[in-house]
Amino acid sequence: MAVTEKKYHVGLGPGDVGDYVLVPGDPFRTPLIAKHLDDSREVAFSREYRTFTGKVDGVPVSTMSTGMGGPSVAIGVEELHELGVHTLLRVGTCGASQPEIKMGDLVISYAAVRSEGTPNGYIPLEYPAVASLDVVEALVEAAEAAGAKYHVGVTRSVDALYSDLMPDQMPRPHIRDELEMWAKAGILSNDMEASTLFVVARLRKMRAGCVNLCVDELGAGEIHHLDPSYMDSMLKVAVDAIRRLIKRDARATQRQ
Repeated sequence: MAVTEKKYHVGLGPGDVGDYVLVPGDPFRTPLIAKHLDDSREVAFSREYRTFTGKVDGVPVSTMSTGMGGPSVAIGVEELHELGVHTLLRVGTCGASQPEIKMGDLVISYAAVRSEGTPNGYIPLEYPAVASLDVVEALVEAAEAAGAKYHVGVTRSVDALYSDLMPDQMPRPHIRDELEMWAKAGILSNDMEASTLFVVARLRKMRAGCVNLCVDELGAGEIHHLDPSYMDSMLKVAVDAIRRLIKRDARATQRQ
């Protein structure tokens, strides 16, 4: 059924958004991403969902914030799907779970541990949260081309951020043991959105990927003073990944 009106939560209607969308959590990160798009303009700011639309190599591309956590991500993905979006790239931040990951490094996720609850409303825990392979490949290629320091692996997504940051102050027992377990299992980092994005997008037959900027080194606690150049470097990599996907999709269409 054709969409004829603006979606209730994201405030977007037909023609407002491109088929490729970069999705940060922070509404004030979308204007930063928009600077890397051609002819960008703000098209909506509804609740936590702030959207700019521009172009990459002449193709419409948007950036829409999702707010923090799985519930708002799921709503955003659902409404973007109804508007015909087919490719989503999370551009976020994370805390490191391995000592070699330092502030400013990029973490490219090919899967996520479902330690948060939103996808459970869609499908049982046995269903994996997995990124789309071509989006992961495009991110790796873009990071290599930029000379960025990056890591590729599994992210863990959580609901309770401060429970991880301050485990000794939480009434729930054994949180520190749990964090050490995941680190020993090779989890690279922790965020709040990747697993929901991967699960809901895959169920809706959309492509999804995730690149996160490390803002908390292992054992360092919360870091509040991130060099803006780190963020800008990640955004350049993300937009270049979208550019590579656009070119790859165009070649695939020509072969058909």
